[in-house]
Amino acid sequence: MIFILMLITFAITLVCTVLFIKNADRLGMIDLPNERSMHANPIPRGAGLCFISAFLLVSFVAVAFDMNRLREFYYVYIAIAIVFAAGVLDDRKGLSPKRKFLFIVIASFLLCVNGIYIDTLGHYMGYEIDLPIYIAVPFTIFAITGFTNALNLTDGLDGLAGTISVVIMGAFLWIGYVNHDELMIMLSSICMAGVAAFLIFNWHPARVFMGDSGSLALGFIVAILAVRATKFIEPIAVLFIAVLPVLDTFIVMVRRKQRKLSLFSPDKTHMHHILFNRYENIPYTVILLVYIQIAFTIIGIQLRNADSFMSLILFGILFFIMLNLFDQRIKRREKKKRKKRFRKALEEETTEEPVTPLET
Repeated sequence: MIFILMLITFAITLVCTVLFIKNADRLGMIDLPNERSMHANPIPRGAGLCFISAFLLVSFVAVAFDMNRLREFYYVYIAIAIVFAAGVLDDRKGLSPKRKFLFIVIASFLLCVNGIYIDTLGHYMGYEIDLPIYIAVPFTIFAITGFTNALNLTDGLDGLAGTISVVIMGAFLWIGYVNHDELMIMLSSICMAGVAAFLIFNWHPARVFMGDSGSLALGFIVAILAVRATKFIEPIAVLFIAVLPVLDTFIVMVRRKQRKLSLFSPDKTHMHHILFNRYENIPYTVILLVYIQIAFTIIGIQLRNADSFMSLILFGILFFIMLNLFDQRIKRREKKKRKKRFRKALEEETTEEPVTPLET
């Protein structure tokens, strides 16, 4: 039954995306290039409307017929629909960051009210750190909101956000299958089918972008799976599985702090920007980042039952490595040093007294 639902979602997304590309100009959903864009020509933007609509349609049908006992999780799909609505409004008319944040917070709170929240930080030296409800709820809202925006920020190169999401959801599908969790299985499998159909049109050179309607809803779905997974594996392992958007956000915020800028100011210091500037090849950059995500995801699966203390130390080491690996200031520093040495040598030459030739 799940396989049939995946095929239906894939087919609906495929047809809707073709129709969307043809009518995007009429709908006023065209992405015009600007100083932060990685494309030079106007491209339809907002195809999340296609694969998230297909996902919600198939999911609501599954809930209505109570397939795999999903009726008790109807509120999860309502929460996803709230975030999706915020994304559609942003793609169509433009929505301020504060209003988008409000939509995500409301949807996250709805999840917490219905029992989906992080109630533990894992096991450290044999002791489990449980979170009381008055800490667990705000912490969960913060985590879901943060990750939703983090995945949104990875949507900077053709196929990047969608492919990374498929890798992460594939891991959560396996965790849900092993632990017989119907919600994780349905959320991840059906969403993966829709994103796979979308990626046919989004891979470089992209004919369409997902827009905020896709990236926000997709980030929110992955965040739900991550929170749900903490019931079965260590929370630090979940952090490894969904690592790339998290690492990217942390690295960018550290860089902005070092430059004494606002933590939320837009720039081109994300990992995909740095790699693209280095290799100037979009498919290669995307594939390299996807390989990094796959490697971290496999590590996370291997650490699913490990003590969180050692896993946290490992995550800190890997974060430090990535922080320095993606430091574009090193190249600038070397250029400044070379210029400084050149000026110094030039000054020394000009200050030397002229040597008179020997008389013959």
